[in-house]
Amino acid sequence: MPKRAVILANGTLPNPLFVRRLIDSDDFLIAADGGARYALALGLRPHVVVGDLDSLPAKIQTDLQETGTRILRYPRDKNETDLELALSFALEQRCSHILVLAALGGRLDQTIGNLALLTAPRLQGLKVRFDDGVEEAFFVRKQAQVQGRAGETVSLIPWGGDVSGIFTRGLRWPLNGESLSAHQTRGISNEMLGKTASIRIGSGLLLVVHRRLSANPTQEVL
Repeated sequence: MPKRAVILANGTLPNPLFVRRLIDSDDFLIAADGGARYALALGLRPHVVVGDLDSLPAKIQTDLQETGTRILRYPRDKNETDLELALSFALEQRCSHILVLAALGGRLDQTIGNLALLTAPRLQGLKVRFDDGVEEAFFVRKQAQVQGRAGETVSLIPWGGDVSGIFTRGLRWPLNGESLSAHQTRGISNEMLGKTASIRIGSGLLLVVHRRLSANPTQEVL
């Protein structure tokens, strides 16, 4: 059983150098269609490519197969996005920790849809995060931590309804058992006081977006 699955999506990757440092040698690499190009640009070979392959040139597909990558091709007319298929495959491998790269930015509909994937009940109890090297995003169902630096931005966004019983530590403007309303912006642009911030909630679903200070966009790959 893989220790952790890393899924490379086909969104934007504004800071590839930082992202490369997030990937460990024993990670199980899954490319969602064109995300395979990101893997190759980072000097990696995905273990599996999943999707309809409409964003991956035939030459790259052939080269990957010849070097041992498994290709799981789906019809173009399907109900799931390539990222959803990749997440399902990672769950089939019984991965309890999933890092998804390059799933933010680009098309707004794709970004919102990608975030919505993380709210699925089947992911409850698993550690799943999005990261593009500049920002990371994840959902809190009970409690979580953010690792970063003082001054970095952390936004707390209620998803699908109000979130109550919120306790935070390590943020400039703390919450002590308070609620955030789904139709207000109170939780936007909080700041880290040190290297770690902790968040705990009583009920609801809370989207956390952490933007790094040191991750100014570098030359984007592809």
